[in-house]
Amino acid sequence: MTNPHYSFLILTYNEELHLGRLLSSIEDLAATVCVLDSGSTDETLNVAHRYGAIVKQHPFSNHPQQWHQALTSFDIQTPWVIGLDADQVISPELKQRLSAFKDQDHLHIDGIYFNRKNYFKGRWIKHGGFYPFYLLKMFRYDRGYSDLNEQMDHRFIVPGKTVIWKDGYLVEENLKENSISFWINKHNVYSGLLAKEEVERRQSLRTQTVSPLFWGSPDERTAWLKRLWWQLPLFIRPLLYFIYRYIFRLGILDGYQGLIFHFLQGFWFRLIVDVKIKEITQNNEPN
Repeated sequence: MTNPHYSFLILTYNEELHLGRLLSSIEDLAATVCVLDSGSTDETLNVAHRYGAIVKQHPFSNHPQQWHQALTSFDIQTPWVIGLDADQVISPELKQRLSAFKDQDHLHIDGIYFNRKNYFKGRWIKHGGFYPFYLLKMFRYDRGYSDLNEQMDHRFIVPGKTVIWKDGYLVEENLKENSISFWINKHNVYSGLLAKEEVERRQSLRTQTVSPLFWGSPDERTAWLKRLWWQLPLFIRPLLYFIYRYIFRLGILDGYQGLIFHFLQGFWFRLIVDVKIKEITQNNEPN
């Protein structure tokens, strides 16, 4: 019998390394699985079909747009959906919570935050502000939507009440990122998207969908921190952020993998974004 309470939505692009791992972790939940692929050339589609997933394809522009496409392309028959990335896995604790989940027990709730454990080069990045880390991943299908005011960071939005599941978590480990060349090339692309987005925000061409609120939901707190970030001086803020993560948030305890991760993700990536912001603004200045 198909799970009547929720369905899974998954985005893929050349995810043969990860997709089977994810689908195996949710197979026992007997939920409908919908995969939106953006043109995979490896075995991704065969893996999806092998697990009985419903598969559609759509060209990729950015993550928020692709999630919007996923939410509007499939004939979802359940009241709830769970949006997952292909490199994530449902932990046993989260599977237990989902196994017991019933819509009638959550009638006054629109969304549920999952906790996440992020791994890099085989090590759990426990410090530096990366755990606990809450993501709105489960929400009412007729209420939730993708935040199209974001260029790179994708998030789902719900207008009503949300809850946080602290004791069930997603395990996120992109095995392709064990190659540092892959990580750098990927984040070089992301830095361009993020730089363009911030320039547009400075020009009031983009707004924040989520209200900035330090003591609010995880996404409202993130919106508050982003607003603060945009006010900090370029080229100085990456260094401040790295020191904050590595020293004050104890990223130094994450071993050599943590040193690589926090330096690249917290400093190098942010510095490249700032360089590209400067290039864009200089190119737009009248001669």
